[in-house]
Amino acid sequence: MAEPEVKEILNWSDHIERLGWRALVWVPADACTARRQAEALWQSHGWRSPCWISRASPGASAQQAWLPLAKARTRLGSEHDLIVFDALCGEGFDADAFGALSGTLRAGGLLVLLTPPAAVVTASPYMARLLRRLSHDHSVLRWAPGRPLLLPELPAVAPRDCFGSSDPDCLTRDQAEAVSRLTRLRRRRPLVITADRGRGKSAALGIACARLLATGHDTLWVTAPRAEAVSALFERLEALRPQGQRQGNRFLDVQGGSVEFVAPDELSARVELGQAGGQGSWLLVDEAAAIPAAMLGHWLAAFPRLAFATTVHGYEGSGRGFALRFRERLVRQTPDWREFHLSTPVRWAEGDPLEHLVNDLLLLDAEPPPATPAESLEVKAWQRSVLAADEPALRETFGLLVQAHYRTTPADLQRLLDEPGLHLTALLDRDHAQAVVVCGDEGGFEPELAERVARGERRLPGNLLAQSLAAHAGCREALTARLRRVQRIAVHPERRREGLGRRLLAHERAVARRDGIELLGASFGAEPGLLAFWQSQGFRTVRLGLSRETSTGEHAIMVVIPVGAGGEALAEALARRFQHLLPALLAFELADLDPELALLLLAEGESPDLDGFERSDIEDVAFGRREPALARPAIQALIRCAAVAGSREPELAWLAGWAFQGRDFAWLAARAGGAGRRQAMSWLRDVVARLSGHEPSRC
Repeated sequence: MAEPEVKEILNWSDHIERLGWRALVWVPADACTARRQAEALWQSHGWRSPCWISRASPGASAQQAWLPLAKARTRLGSEHDLIVFDALCGEGFDADAFGALSGTLRAGGLLVLLTPPAAVVTASPYMARLLRRLSHDHSVLRWAPGRPLLLPELPAVAPRDCFGSSDPDCLTRDQAEAVSRLTRLRRRRPLVITADRGRGKSAALGIACARLLATGHDTLWVTAPRAEAVSALFERLEALRPQGQRQGNRFLDVQGGSVEFVAPDELSARVELGQAGGQGSWLLVDEAAAIPAAMLGHWLAAFPRLAFATTVHGYEGSGRGFALRFRERLVRQTPDWREFHLSTPVRWAEGDPLEHLVNDLLLLDAEPPPATPAESLEVKAWQRSVLAADEPALRETFGLLVQAHYRTTPADLQRLLDEPGLHLTALLDRDHAQAVVVCGDEGGFEPELAERVARGERRLPGNLLAQSLAAHAGCREALTARLRRVQRIAVHPERRREGLGRRLLAHERAVARRDGIELLGASFGAEPGLLAFWQSQGFRTVRLGLSRETSTGEHAIMVVIPVGAGGEALAEALARRFQHLLPALLAFELADLDPELALLLLAEGESPDLDGFERSDIEDVAFGRREPALARPAIQALIRCAAVAGSREPELAWLAGWAFQGRDFAWLAARAGGAGRRQAMSWLRDVVARLSGHEPSRC
């Protein structure tokens, strides 16, 4: 029955291919009908590289090209001319997979989206908005059963000019310019390359690597959030240096040089050990927006020649957020840095309707609202169904969240609108959001279930804070109590340091108290400035991850503050337990933690009372010749006293690194500006003397 419509679609797609565009075919129907129509289109044409995406296996005709949603990103380096995306079941639409795979569709390709009819979607504000946007977009080919095929009008002539490049290896002049700049990187002048998807950014990195190897360069380091992100880089490298050999994530050139991909956390570890970086070294970073700014800054100091490439509106990180957060560090550390933007698409023609549609559906192009002068800020608790229906407000709110977090993805929008127990509050000025906070409820479980979670027998999705405190801190009460976690807090970049974040947190504490919540908490990547903010609001640390997370490059930290009955005792017990454990962790598992961060954590404890033996030990180190290691407990107590009293001097953090984390005298000498152990020892005695106030009885 679909045969005449299929022929119409194929004829229409021929015109799409001549234009160099791609298109979306929307099939809103019941599951059986929608899949039958998609199979008819699938079987009617000799597609070169089709792909069927669904949770369950499709019919026999598409079985070999079937890809489960969980494996969608394994296709990022390939291209398709037909993609069927099955979003018919309750959790069938995966925003991250949809965003990633849409970019693999080549010019002339069709993306067939199968969804339920809008009338039956009632429980999901996210899906209701998605279907509403599809129905209003005139570029969508709508293939609804029982209705006439709705074919978008197309221009008669291709709208693009010739964007060809005189460089035989590059598809556009933009790409050729990017390659030229990459191969001419100068010391301490990092290059930042930005582009929307499909502009040949990763391929440009590969072309540059090939040319650098051809001119005799030795080792070129490459990193990205995932190895799949640089598949296009290695493809171009292999094509241009065919005599070379790829071995996993390393390419060995015939002239002896190499290009090696290393994951971000491993790269930082190699830099720390002196195995990467240093004089003459090169590093190319792809999808830099999805990597923490602190980690990028670490590499900025280690590699003399460095390029950061990032997608401006991407499915796994915002280039705008990257620019806002990282620009200050670039200016401070390397003021002569350069920037270049790739604007011409290479996989499809200018004006491609699918690119605009995907950006709209997933809010990949969401931007923060205009900053308004602080006149009268109104606190607004959004009902998510209302926010989903208010497109301007949703765009501005999500735009704030994107620029504030290094790795906001399309799935975050889906969770924002659909995840149970989520609360969203904004500070509005003239109807424009200037700050926003997202919170989620956790805990409130029966003691029997809490015991099973604490023993590792059960997992409870959506209860990150409560489950972690039960499983890793042994606190069953964290699961039986009612907790609320601050999942995101974002302030307009031009309104920071005005107290907007503090005002939102104060509001959330009051609302949590009203709702019978016992603890308000948060989890984030441990960074001194961020931890200091939460401490200033009265939050106390209750857990610190033992290893750096791959996604952030930082240790995960959890903080809480009591807000209701029972919360005081629970927060105090958790904080005391963490402080009791902290010195042992700093000596072993957290020996590589930033000493400044260690000092901030120590400052949350109680100030110890120095006894006579400890005072004598401190005096012997400060004014005598006592070996400091033999007075380590007394020096540790002295450091805690100073930290609790509010001292944040770098020297105190360095001393904490030696006393609590086992950093050696060579490490101390490097920071104190000394030449060796003798100078470091003298420096240590001077610091201990100053901390003791020249009177061992004073702490």
